[in-house]
Amino acid sequence: MSRKRPLSLTLDEFLPYRLSVAANVVSQRIARVYTEQYGLSTQEWRLIAVLGEEGDRTQLELVRRTRMEKVPVSRAARTLEERGLVRRTTSESDARSRRLSLTAAGRRIYERVAPAALEAEAEVLADLEPGERAVLRSLLERVERTANRSLGRDP
Repeated sequence: MSRKRPLSLTLDEFLPYRLSVAANVVSQRIARVYTEQYGLSTQEWRLIAVLGEEGDRTQLELVRRTRMEKVPVSRAARTLEERGLVRRTTSESDARSRRLSLTAAGRRIYERVAPAALEAEAEVLADLEPGERAVLRSLLERVERTANRSLGRDP
């Protein structure tokens, strides 16, 4: 009677590990832009980026859009408000909800950091042909959609 060998995990070939490592190193490279020049955390930059791209949002909308937990979003929003980069106001439709918007200073940071972040992204993707970049983006979107479905979440 032969026993089946259990499947073995090779960490360097395990998708969650590879995605995590790649995401960490790419994020670290791009973080140089907003951390060194503006003293922003990744969470703070994400809020500024969403508000800069999409306009005013509630904190709950920011949680959904950034895929961050409520506490880091709240902490980042409070820090940005203290630094005068965002304005938090009570939502007209729900007194318990806060709407965030960029101040003029926050808008200036967004307008300076966004192009530099795109340059850093281009540097990271420099070894990929344009078609490969499109395939990578498409594959990542498909993996994310499939994972969300398996979790019972709307993307």
